[in-house]
Amino acid sequence: MSPEQDLLTKWRSLSPNKQEEVLDFVEFLYLKNSADRASLGKRLRQLRAEIVASGEPLLTRDEVEREIAHRRGGLQETDS
Repeated sequence: MSPEQDLLTKWRSLSPNKQEEVLDFVEFLYLKNSADRASLGKRLRQLRAEIVASGEPLLTRDEVEREIAHRRGGLQETDS
């Protein structure tokens, strides 16, 4: 049984009051997750503004991808 099916089976066995408690809890988790994402986005925008204000050039998409690959050990520099 999938977690979704298990949840639904257990949900149906609860009283209406308990179902409301579950909904409240799920709403809490959903809002907390949304707030965490919004907070991260705000912090990333703040960091970007600080970098721009410092005069440091921003990385291009290709440069970011190369940096990620390099840090993960997937990029091998070759001499041309």
